Amino acid sequence: MRYLKQNELDLASRYLFLSMAITVIRQDRKHMEQGKFKIKEPYMEMLGKMELEARKERRELRKQMDQMKLQVVESGRNDSFTSFLFLAHGYEEKRNYFNPAIRKKVENILFELMRRSQRSVRHDDQQPQVSNGNGPQE
Repeated sequence: MRYLKQNELDLASRYLFLSMAITVIRQDRKHMEQGKFKIKEPYMEMLGKMELEARKERRELRKQMDQMKLQVVESGRNDSFTSFLFLAHGYEEKRNYFNPAIRKKVENILFELMRRSQRSVRHDDQQPQVSNGNGPQE
């Protein structure tokens, strides 16, 4: 039986997969630090900004979940599926996710975070130009 409302499920799912994405970013940063890249800094900076964006969003999701008294915890795992327990309104709802589907959801979040972090990089890199009144500066 379904106890969670759609918005509660969406919120808890986003929190869950965003947390997984943060874990992946942290692991990738470790691999990057230990890797034999010639120039690591741009990649490390991008991963750092991605993690910052993700943590900021997750903090907001956590606040909303706390207000709604909503929790999600992993309850089991095998080669094909991972089970999660969604707790709300004094009820428990168990959901099974196909592991390749989890991977795809996390991958999509990583792409989203990458796009967001690139936008913030562009905004950070843009410097105000001083005009002499003769039109745009080059």
